[in-house]
Amino acid sequence: MTLYRYLGRTFVRSPLTRTAMASTSTPHQPPPAAAGPDPNSKSAAKKEAKRLEKEAKLAAKTAKAPAAAVEKKVKAEKEKKEEEPPFVNLTPKGAKKDLSQPMASGYNPIAVEAAWYDWWSAQGFFKPQMAPDGGPKPEGLFVVPAPPPNVTGSLHIGHALTTAIQDTLIRWNRMLGKTTLFAPGFDHAGISTQSVVEKRLYKSTGKTRHDLGRDSSSRPYQGRITNQLHRLGGSYDWDRVAFTMDPVRSKAVIENFCKLHEDGIIYRANRLVNWCVQLNTTLSNLEVDQKELTGRTMLNVPGYDPKERFEFGVITSFAYPIEDSDEKIIVATTRPETMLGDTAIAVHPDDPRYTHLHGKFARHPLVDRRIPIVTDAIVVDMAFGTGAVKITPAHDPNDYEVGVRHKLDFVNILNDDGTFNANAGAKYQGMKRFHARVAVVKALKELGLYVETKDNPMQIPVCSKSGDFIEPVMKPQWWVDCKPLAEEAIKLNITPKQSRDDWFRWLDGIQDWCISRQLWWGHRCPAYFVRIEGAEQDRIDGKNWVVGRTYEEAAERAKQVAGGAQFTLEQDEDVLDTWFSSALWPFSIMGWPEQVYCGHEEFYPSSLLETGWDILFFWVARMVMLGVKLTGKVPFHEVYCHAMIRDAHGRKMSKSLGNVIDPIDVIEGLPLEALHEKLYEGNLEEKEIVKAKAGQKKDFPKGIPQCGTDALRFALCAYSGGGRDINLEILRVEGYRKFCNKIFNATKFAMLKLDETFVPEASAKPTGKESLVEQWILHKLNIASAEINTHLAERNFMSATTAAYNFWLYELCDVYIEAMKPMTDEAAPLETRRSAQQTLYTCLDHGLRLLHPFMPFVTEELWQRLPRRPNDATPSIMLSSFPVHDSALVFEDADKQFDLVFSTLRTGRSLAASYNLQTDIQFFIFAESAREAQLLTSQVPTIVALTKGCKSAQVVNSLTDIPPGCGGSVVTSTVAVHTLVRGLVDLDIEIAKSEKKLDLARMNLQKIVKVESQADYETTVPANVRQANEEKRKTLEAEVSTLEMSRDMFAKLKI
Repeated sequence: MTLYRYLGRTFVRSPLTRTAMASTSTPHQPPPAAAGPDPNSKSAAKKEAKRLEKEAKLAAKTAKAPAAAVEKKVKAEKEKKEEEPPFVNLTPKGAKKDLSQPMASGYNPIAVEAAWYDWWSAQGFFKPQMAPDGGPKPEGLFVVPAPPPNVTGSLHIGHALTTAIQDTLIRWNRMLGKTTLFAPGFDHAGISTQSVVEKRLYKSTGKTRHDLGRDSSSRPYQGRITNQLHRLGGSYDWDRVAFTMDPVRSKAVIENFCKLHEDGIIYRANRLVNWCVQLNTTLSNLEVDQKELTGRTMLNVPGYDPKERFEFGVITSFAYPIEDSDEKIIVATTRPETMLGDTAIAVHPDDPRYTHLHGKFARHPLVDRRIPIVTDAIVVDMAFGTGAVKITPAHDPNDYEVGVRHKLDFVNILNDDGTFNANAGAKYQGMKRFHARVAVVKALKELGLYVETKDNPMQIPVCSKSGDFIEPVMKPQWWVDCKPLAEEAIKLNITPKQSRDDWFRWLDGIQDWCISRQLWWGHRCPAYFVRIEGAEQDRIDGKNWVVGRTYEEAAERAKQVAGGAQFTLEQDEDVLDTWFSSALWPFSIMGWPEQVYCGHEEFYPSSLLETGWDILFFWVARMVMLGVKLTGKVPFHEVYCHAMIRDAHGRKMSKSLGNVIDPIDVIEGLPLEALHEKLYEGNLEEKEIVKAKAGQKKDFPKGIPQCGTDALRFALCAYSGGGRDINLEILRVEGYRKFCNKIFNATKFAMLKLDETFVPEASAKPTGKESLVEQWILHKLNIASAEINTHLAERNFMSATTAAYNFWLYELCDVYIEAMKPMTDEAAPLETRRSAQQTLYTCLDHGLRLLHPFMPFVTEELWQRLPRRPNDATPSIMLSSFPVHDSALVFEDADKQFDLVFSTLRTGRSLAASYNLQTDIQFFIFAESAREAQLLTSQVPTIVALTKGCKSAQVVNSLTDIPPGCGGSVVTSTVAVHTLVRGLVDLDIEIAKSEKKLDLARMNLQKIVKVESQADYETTVPANVRQANEEKRKTLEAEVSTLEMSRDMFAKLKI
C-alpha cells in the first residue's frame, strides 16, 4: 500500500487490481441500461473505478480495525506489565546509595538522581579543597559568587540556566584539580519582595502593610529555593550561604554608605526621580520599561476601576493667553494634566515669530500663576509644532534642566498617592492624576483654549514591577555620583562581545544613581536628620544630615552640626536600593569590611561572574564600581553574560501568559491540570489566570514531560551558544532525557561485557596491542577531551555539549560498542577480548567524566558501578581527574584508515537501503589497491557487525569477482561497494535509475574536466584546490564506471 499525506491527514492507496478489489467488496449490481448512462462509456468506467477503490478502502479499514485494536490492547498490556513501581528513596539522608543490586531495566531520572546530592554535601565535596599549606592548590583557583536569587518564593527556568552554566564550570575546574568555591546566597530584593508579599497579603486578608505596621512586615522563606538549587545539582559550599540582610552583609551596607558619604560620593539632593504611584517608591531608570505606542490607545491604569480606560499616544494642543494682550501662544503636550504645574513657556531666541514676546508673561488659565516666556536654544526646535514649549520643571526630565538653567519655580502638583495637591488649584486638589487629565482638557475646551488632539507615536515609561505609569517628581533623595567610579570600571573582560560593547557604551553615558527607596523591606538608610531646637531647617539640605555606622557615631557628628544647641536625631525612613547591597556581593560574602575575614585573601577577586545580560548595568557595573572603590580591585577577572530564556514562540516569560516554568516541573514532569492549579499559588487575578491557562494548554497540551535534572542541565548548556535569547522548547529537553537513557542502557550493556574476572589496567595508556577500531575510538575520545576543554575555556557551552554528545552517541554507542561485540565473544582470542574490554572501560570511565560537569547525577550513578583501577581510591566522579589531551592516545593513521572503513560501511548501508534490503545483505567490496584491500579485509567483521541484516561481506580486487545482479556505489576513486539484488528488484526501474544517476555523474564530471582544461589552470589555481579537483574527478570517473557496470549487469539479466 502507498501512504499519501494531504493537509495533515493520511490516506491509503491499495495496489489491488480491480478484480481483487471487487472480490473484497459487496457485489455490484449494475442498474438497467435504460435507467442511466451507458455503463460502458469512458466516464462511467472512471466513476466505477473510483467507487470500487472507495469500497476497497472501507473494507480494508474494517478488516484492519479489529487487528489493530487487538495489537493496541496487547501493547498496552505489555507496557502495563513492564511498568516498574514508583521509586521510593530508602537511602538515609547523607548516606551513600547502595548500588549492590542489578541496574534497573530502564533509565528513571528520579531514581538515578536520588540521594547523591545529600551524600556529596555530607562528604564535604563542595568545600574548597586546599593545599597542605592551607592555601589554594598549585593547579589553580576558581571562584564563582552565585548571583543571589530573590527570596520571592521560587526559581524559574532562567535561574536553572544560571545554575547549569556556573556549576558546569565549577565541576570542570574541580576535576582539573583546582581549588574551587561556589558561594551561594539570597537577595532580599526590596521592591520585588515587598510587591509580592503585599499582593499575597491583600489577596488573602484584604489588608495592606500599613494595616499591620512597619515592624510586622512579612519575610518570605528561602527553603523552597534552597531545595530547587539542590535538585539542580549546584555544588555550592552551603556553610558559606549568605543573605543580603544578615548581620555581616548589613554591616557591609552601612560601611559602604558611610564611606561613600565621607568621600563625597554620596550626596543628598532634591532632584527629579521616577515615581511609582502603585508601589509608592522611587525607581532607577533601569527599573523602568518603555511601552511603545503607535498612536491613540485606550489603556487601563493600576489603582483605577478596571472598567476605566484613559487616552494615551496622543498630543494635545492648547493656547496660553498672553498677559495684557489679546494674543495667545499655542503649546502642545502628551500629558495635559501637567500644565497645572507649568512655570514657563520656552521659545527659540532666533525664532522671529516670538521675538516680541521675549521677557513677557502668559497667564495660567486654570490657576493663579504668571508664566514667564523664556528663550532656550537647547530644548526648543523651531521646526517642531508651533515652536513654543510648555515647561513643567518639577514633572519632566527635559523641563527640569530648563528650570535649572533659567532658575524657574519648581512646582510639584502630585501627592505620593497619585492625587493632585493644593499647587494644582482648589478645583483639582485631591483629584487622581488621570481623572485630572480628562478634567483639564474639558476645562480648556470650555475656556475656548483647546486647539486639537492628534495621534502621536511615543513611548511611555512603565514600572517593571507594578505595570503602573511612571511619574517624574521632585524628591529629596540620596544619590551616588557615578562618574568618578565609572572611570575606574571601564576595563573588564566581558563575553560575549555584544555585551562588552554595551558595557562601554553605558559607562560612557553613566548618570548619578538614586539609592533611596520608600519601602519597608530593606536596609534603612544610616542617615539622620539633626533637628535643632528652635531652628528653622530644610530637610532637603544635606548639611542638616549626618551619617553613622552606629547611632552613637551619628550623635557625635550631630554635635558639630548643632553647634552646642540641643538636638534630636531622626533616622531617614527610606531604605536603600536593593542593588546598593547586592553591589557588595563578591566581597561582602567574604566578610568585608573586617580587616581579617574568612577567605578574602584567597577567594577575592572572584574568577568569574556569570549572569544575564539584562542586569549587566543593574548589578555588574555597580559591583565593579564599588569593588574598585572599596577594595582597590576589580571584583572578578571575567564576566560571562548568558542569554535570556524565552518560550518556544520567542515571547518573554510572563506569569500572565502562563509560560513561566518551574525547573522542578521539568525535572519531575507535571500534568496540565496540575500546571493550571499552580497558577492559583501566585498573585494573578482571575482574568489573568484564564489567559494563562489558555497559554499553558497551547504550549503543554499533555503537561510537561518528566525530563530529569541531567537532561535539563545539558539542554540549557546546549542552548548557550553566545546569542542574546534562547527560545526554550521542552521537547528538546525531553530529547536529552532520551540521550541520558542511551547512556544508561549503553553502560548497562557494556557492563555485561566486563565480566567478573575483568580488572582494569593500572593506567589508561594503550598497550600497543589495540585493534584498528580500538585505536580509532581512543583517538576520538582524545579529540573529544581536547575539544570539550577548549570549548569550556572559551565559554562555548553549545560546542562543548555537542562534542560530548557526538562522542557518546555517534562514536562510542553507534560504532565501538557495536564493533566490539564479536571481539568480546567467548569465541574470540583471550588477548583480543581483554584488549577490547580495557578500551571499553577507558571509554566509559573517561566518557562519563567528560559528561559529569553537565550531567552530575547519571554520571555519578554509572561511574560508581564501574570497577576502579588498582590503587585508585577516588570516592566520587566529581573528584576524579577530567580527561585532557593525551599524546599517547593520538592515532592519526588509525583515524584515517578507519574513516575509509566507516565510509565504506555507510555507503553499503545506504546502498542496501536504496534497494530496501533488510535481511541477508551481501556486500562485495571492490578495492583497487592491495593496501586498501588488506585493510578492508581485516575490518570485514566490523562492517558486518555494524550493518543491520548483513549476512556477509567480501573484499575483491577484480571487478570480475563481483557476481551478476549487483547494484553498486562508489566510496572513493579506488573503492566501491556492490550488493546482490538479483531477483529482488524490478530490472527496468533499476536500469532507469542507473541511467539517471549516470547523467548526473557525467554532467558533474564534465564540469570538473572543463575547469581543469582552462589554459591558465596550473598557474592561477592554488595547489590544494587542484588536488581536491583531481580527487573529485577520479571519484566521479569511478562513479560513472560503477554505474555503467550496474546498468549493464541489470540489462544482461533481462536477456
